[in-house]
Amino acid sequence: MNGGGEDNGPIKHLSADSLPLFQEGIFLVLSRWSALQLAVGNEWGGRGSAQLADQLRSNIFSWFTQSKEPHYIDDLESILDEGMLSLNTMIEDGSIEEVAEKLMIMHEECLEGNYNSIEKLRRAGPSTGSHQHVRQSKSNQVNMQVDDPNGQEAQGEDGWTVVSSRKNRGKRN
Repeated sequence: MNGGGEDNGPIKHLSADSLPLFQEGIFLVLSRWSALQLAVGNEWGGRGSAQLADQLRSNIFSWFTQSKEPHYIDDLESILDEGMLSLNTMIEDGSIEEVAEKLMIMHEECLEGNYNSIEKLRRAGPSTGSHQHVRQSKSNQVNMQVDDPNGQEAQGEDGWTVVSSRKNRGKRN
């Protein structure tokens, strides 16, 4: 261990060198979260959707770096959930838990001076266009579970309603 730190306190803090890298890592993880990108791109939170996403990133970074309490994944999931709700988006596909887990692991790695996961995300680049033909549900929720037997529109396995393109969009029954 090249940090020299023993686990004698409840909170470990990132080094000054780790802070900007971890902040970049948060940005990279969130930039690959398709639900967040759809909410921002379609302005489901209104014209200020991009600012709401920026605030979510800032809240996550502050929680990791300024909290005096131990970091529990449930708390991080709540921050992510509240951020998505501010964008009028409800996530029910398990991606909040997945994003939270990635962020917790990345934080632990950064505490140890390990930036491999951030490097890997850098090389992969942002995820864009993976759901170009997806739209917000009528009830201002993104329901990503296929459990509505009364659903009128065709849904993919992930529960997203798929439309062909904007120019070909017609009335669907």
